[in-house]
This record gives sequence, structure tokens and C-alpha cells, in this order.
Amino acid sequence: MSESCDQACGSCGEECEDRKVDFSEQPHELSRIKKVIGVVSGKGGVGKSMVTTLLAVTMKRKGYSTAILDADITGPSIPRAFGINDKARSTELGLFPIASKTGIEIMSINLLLEHDTDPVVWRGPIIANTVKQFWTDVIWGDVDYMFVDMPPGTGDVPLTVFQSLPVDGIIIVTSPQELVSMIVAKAVKMAEMMNVPVLGLVENMSYFQCPDCAKKHQLFGDSRIEEVAKQHGIDVVAKMPIDTSLAGACDKGLIELFDNNWLDHIAEFLELEVDLEENLKENGEEQMKIAVASDNGLVSGHFGHCESFMIYDTVDGKVVKTEAVPNPGHKPGFLPVFLNDKGVNVIISGGMGGGAVDIFNEKNIEVITGAQGKAEDLVNSYLLGELKSTGSVCHEHQHHDECGE
Repeated sequence: MSESCDQACGSCGEECEDRKVDFSEQPHELSRIKKVIGVVSGKGGVGKSMVTTLLAVTMKRKGYSTAILDADITGPSIPRAFGINDKARSTELGLFPIASKTGIEIMSINLLLEHDTDPVVWRGPIIANTVKQFWTDVIWGDVDYMFVDMPPGTGDVPLTVFQSLPVDGIIIVTSPQELVSMIVAKAVKMAEMMNVPVLGLVENMSYFQCPDCAKKHQLFGDSRIEEVAKQHGIDVVAKMPIDTSLAGACDKGLIELFDNNWLDHIAEFLELEVDLEENLKENGEEQMKIAVASDNGLVSGHFGHCESFMIYDTVDGKVVKTEAVPNPGHKPGFLPVFLNDKGVNVIISGGMGGGAVDIFNEKNIEVITGAQGKAEDLVNSYLLGELKSTGSVCHEHQHHDECGE
């Protein structure tokens, strides 16, 4: 905290451990929601709402209780895809969502308007507050997975969702056009700023498959999605084709009857997340998070300058999950706090400044320096008790913050 701090955290841009503003909101007292997944896009028209509906349907088919919070207040389309025409009802207890034909709970502004075609001509703060009320005032009941369909861009509503809801991760939806690199970068950087993990990229309209010869045609030219994903240390979890039958199912309100397996990979990942948490609670197994400062899969020689942090979730000495988190920047004292907030217990790096080491020690995070080799191999060596720190401190740079101090 600065000596000149006036406690006005809401208008302060400094990263500070003593920041006192907490914008998080509690769900309705009758709601029990396990996982909240945001579905975002950097621009409109890429099929974000379609991906949201398919995710909810896919997880419902796996036997989970699913829900959709339609946060796209000015462009709601979720009820139409499910063929819902009823209006939400309220009691003195709160507002009740509408259940789809298969039991997916849905709340959207269109379920409150007299006519679906009525425009929502509201200013940003009112729209953002409405989204917040969909979380606090709606009686969702027991939900395994809630998918939040956010409006495109990085404005008021995404900011409200990230700050007010306990978002476990986001899925970014994009298309193969040339602007994809810039659009994805904006979404990824906002997630980094809000400390929300990016679970993966979905490329919609990736190709068209000829119904006669089954040949795939890339109508928007060669895709660069793999290159973009690598730049940001995230995975491409699905490539969805242009499919007229899918559009027809949405228009007719029959999305729950549409058969596909495009999102099975991300669905399996989400399923593993919940199953893992349940097993840990039941069995009381020892769990740990190990972060490795990494450059292209190898441990970085300079903690503050690494491309990303490979974070390994371990249970009873075995890696059960791996996540690549792009380096959000090495402002003085920021990275140790950033990794602490992600629940990291151990940090492995080649070199590290003394200031960063001190902050990690204050937070009871074990520091391993002097490491060399592949990130995954180093984690396994640590779990076997074979990796020891040299205790070396980086003195290579002249500036005090270069190595994350």
C-alpha cells in the first residue's frame, strides 16, 4: 500500500494486496451452483450463443443439471433456440427460471418482456445490474454447470460477470477470419486482468463439408486458430463446421434434438473438473498446485519474463490436470500475488529475483530455483522428491523488477 493511499480502491489502478473493494455477489439462498462457465467472443456474429446452447445440451445429455444465464441483454437468443415462449414467474421468494423440454434451466430478458421483439433500450449500468439480478434474485436450485452467454466485446456486462459471479473459466468463440488474432487477444487479456482461466478456444464456421463428396472446404481461407492459440498458451477445444441443419434446429427451437459431438472434448474436461472436486471432498486426498515459469514447454531462465505459467494440479503425488496461464506481466510484486490467488503451492523457475522470493516465502509458497529442462519432467521430479532448489537469486538485470521482484 502506498503512503499516500486514500482507501479509494474503486478508482485506484494499482495492484495492491490491501485492495478492499469486493464486487462479488452471492446467489439466491435457494441456489446451489457448482460451476460457472462464461462463453465469450471478441465480436458479434460468430455463434457464441449457439455454442452456449450446445454446451448446456451436451452436459445435460451426460446426466448433469445444467442452466443458462443469458447475459446478452440487448441481443437475447437463447429462449428461441429452445423453443421457449413462456414467461418467467416470480413469488415473494424470488424469480423462477424457465425449464426447457429436457430440464435445462434458463433465464433471459426475453422471458420478462411482453413481446420477444421488444427492444431493450437501456444504458450500460442498468443492463449490468439486470445481469447481476439474474444471479442474485433467480432461484436456480441445484445446478452442476451454469453457462453464461455474454454479449460480445469487453464492456460493462462482461466486467460485471467477471467481478460479481464466481466464474470458474471462460470459453472463447471465434471464427476463421483474418481479424481472429486481435479479437482473441482482447478476450484473453480481459480474462487475465480479471484472473479468470481460459479453458479453450472454439472455432465456429471452421469449414463446410460437402454432403455429396464429404470434402471439407475452408470458406474463409486457411485457419490460423492453432497459431493464435499457441501464442496465448491455450487449447483449441473444437472446430465447428457451417451446418445448415444446426441453424434450422435453432430457428425451430429444437436445439435439444440436434445430434453432434463437436463439443465432446471440452465437455469431458468440464466433467473431469467436477468429478475430481467431488472425489477430493469424499476421500480427503492430498492436493497441490505446482507452477512452472515456462517458455515453449521448458522452464524459463527468468521468472518475470516467462511466456506462461504451466500450472499442474496434483492429487496424492500424481498430475491430474494441466493448465497454461499466459504471463500477465511483471509489475513489481504482482506475479507472486497473482500465482497465490490461483492457489499455487510451489513455484519452479530457472532464475528469480530476491524480491519475488521474499514475497513467495511470506505466502508460504515453496520456491525452487536453478531448475533446467522440460516443465512436466521437473514437476514429476519434484513429486518424487528428486528436485531441489539451488537457492540461487537472479542478479543479471540492472532493474529491480526484471525478474518479478
